[in-house]
Amino acid sequence: MYHYDPSLALEELQEDALLPHPVKLRDMILRTKLGPNDAQLLNHDFQDYLARFGELQKLGRSILERLATGQRKES
Repeated sequence: MYHYDPSLALEELQEDALLPHPVKLRDMILRTKLGPNDAQLLNHDFQDYLARFGELQKLGRSILERLATGQRKES
């Protein structure tokens, strides 16, 4: 747990988030027997997941980088 420390949170970004990493999710999909229609729909949803996952990682990294350069408040 990062305990509200942006620098540690940045380090944890390199590890898996609470959501499954897209590579692991893809592997789960590939290991599941699906019909053609289900496979096509699931692939469409996975592509959306993949795009949003990357966007949120970039956004989260940007926020954490800005916070990591700031000074902490006195408690």
